[in-house]
Amino acid sequence: MKTKLFDKTGKEKGSIDLPKNFSVRIREDILSRVFEAQRGIYTQAYGAKEGAGAQYSASGIIKKKRHDWKASYGKGISRVPRKVMSRHGASFNWIGATVSNTRGGRRPHAPRSEKNPFKKVNKKELLIAFNSALAGTINAKFLEKKYGQKVESGFVFNDEILKIKTKDFIACMKSVFGDAFSYVLKHKSIRAGIGKMRGRKYKSNAGLLFVIGNDEKMKQKGIEIVNMKDLTIKDLSPNGEPGRLVCYTEKAISEIGGRFK
Repeated sequence: MKTKLFDKTGKEKGSIDLPKNFSVRIREDILSRVFEAQRGIYTQAYGAKEGAGAQYSASGIIKKKRHDWKASYGKGISRVPRKVMSRHGASFNWIGATVSNTRGGRRPHAPRSEKNPFKKVNKKELLIAFNSALAGTINAKFLEKKYGQKVESGFVFNDEILKIKTKDFIACMKSVFGDAFSYVLKHKSIRAGIGKMRGRKYKSNAGLLFVIGNDEKMKQKGIEIVNMKDLTIKDLSPNGEPGRLVCYTEKAISEIGGRFK
């Protein structure tokens, strides 16, 4: 399989042979399964604070003994750990505390921050998932399904693209992608709906992924840049589905054939 080769100005210089990884059959089921298995690696650990909800000095199970100090005999209240808010003589104002069915009490099964989210993945399945994600970057069917229009991706650039300015880089991308340039740059917008009040005020598109060689360096605004050694399934398919706008350098293409085989 071949793809177009461009220079730093966006002019087509010829074509280049792609490794066999780009021509495999795309297995959406395996790609989705591996993506879900690896999701925990990138998730921030969270859990309840140790001792949360159990900081009150509740007096344990209320006594039902007759004529005893702080006993609840004849009060018509249940045997729940309670804390004393106030008292008048031998009459106490109790409020339930500590246990999970009381206000401000502990959670019955709180998440633990020491939980290990890592899940093992078979080597063959991992290779199939990587190859499926790579093939999805040049597959017209999945790209059209993802972006809602016919889009070309998987272009290769020579090493001159690494050192140009952002202004020239944007002009190059406009000439290469044409009408699909609106999907190239990342843009953030305010979410519509009540999700703004639930910790997800902004939403953003994935934008263009530019894969460079291990020894290469590139700095551009508005896109995502990844070295070949750091390339993951999450980069190639951010939501676990094949199809993303991706460009490569010539060195990255040569390294892909050596890594994923």
